[in-house]
Amino acid sequence: MVKHTILCVDDEIDNVDALERLFRKKYSVLKATSGAQGLKILDENPGVALIISDQRMPSMTGVEFLEKAQKSHSEALRILLTGYTDIDSVIAAVNQGQIYRYLSKPWDTVDLANTVDQAIEKYEISRELKKKNADLAKALNDLKSLDKAKSNFMILINHELKTPLTSILSFVGLLNESPLDDEQKLFVNRISRGADKLKSIIDDVLLIVKAETNLLKPQLAQVSFENIESFINADIKKVLGFKHQKIAKKEMGAKVTADKELIQQVLNRLIHNAAKFGYDNTQITVGEEHKGNEVFFFVENIGPQISAEVVEKILRPFFIDEDVMNHSTGMGLGLSICQSILSLHNSNLHIESMHDGVRVSFSLTTA
Repeated sequence: MVKHTILCVDDEIDNVDALERLFRKKYSVLKATSGAQGLKILDENPGVALIISDQRMPSMTGVEFLEKAQKSHSEALRILLTGYTDIDSVIAAVNQGQIYRYLSKPWDTVDLANTVDQAIEKYEISRELKKKNADLAKALNDLKSLDKAKSNFMILINHELKTPLTSILSFVGLLNESPLDDEQKLFVNRISRGADKLKSIIDDVLLIVKAETNLLKPQLAQVSFENIESFINADIKKVLGFKHQKIAKKEMGAKVTADKELIQQVLNRLIHNAAKFGYDNTQITVGEEHKGNEVFFFVENIGPQISAEVVEKILRPFFIDEDVMNHSTGMGLGLSICQSILSLHNSNLHIESMHDGVRVSFSLTTA
């Protein structure tokens, strides 16, 4: 345990000796018999936690001394001892010396000891609070630096990756318009597929960074998602056809407040995952459930269950686990993007295993 230092100042040597005997077991006690000597001791001991000073001293009063001490040792608490009922000196001590407490002489030993203990406790709390504030300030600066890094990352992605990618896609388009033999067409087709995949990854990364840096602003309106077939993308249709799966709708059509394009993207990603990890020749169910002023959208498949431990992992950006995901493609951003989009709607994903598959759901407020 830290043994704090206190400074006792009184022009009567017997008084400072008495104070030393009272406090030396618990604290390191420094003594001075004048304000000038007290200031010199303070200069030599920057870690003083508490100053106890008499008011009536020659050359420099206790108020004058404490006022000077406050400027050099602002963290140290101050107690004034006064032997007479001079309200003006007490007021001056409060206003100028910013004292913690004043006590009348002769002091009550128990009262003085308790006051000193309380002052030291307050000093410790104040120092701890100052340290925590400094830690919070550092954490805030770190967050600001992180946001700046994310913004710089977006600039880098946009310029350093999208610019050459645009050139690749442009020249691939020109090659497709040129006379090519079968082998050349195969090569150009593979280049085109790879470039399209890279563009998709870049767009996903930019989307999640925009959401996390509050640059993605949802355009809220009263919308519904009854006509699922109109916005299901080609990739989903390809998976559904390959695995002989069908989509079944359940009570779709509620009006909710949302950004239609962003929520359609969420539903696309959830349906794509449900199809990709669902069994062949099964059904993907997309539906709504009404609870109060909220509509819960859900996507269910029939397939392998997911443990709670794995659910926590797959919601992290860039998570890839071949044993869990059964594949090694992509960057693990799909569900993270859904989370980022839903956070803009004050919602989030809920993933749970059913007896024969997995259910993923989220809620939106009714219009």
